[in-house]
Amino acid sequence: MDIREGLIPTVLGTAVTATGYALKQNRKVSPMISNTIFGFGLAHVVLGAIDLVEHRR
Repeated sequence: MDIREGLIPTVLGTAVTATGYALKQNRKVSPMISNTIFGFGLAHVVLGAIDLVEHRR
């Protein structure tokens, strides 16, 4: 099985971003926490996408 470099951080970042977005919809969670999780996920998506583009075959 051949997994391209950058695919795992991109998929993980997508899941974390979706979790952060879901927490933003919940009024019981602090906005600072939900924004931090959302931003952490977006950073992983961006860094994973950079790896995917950089290591094309």
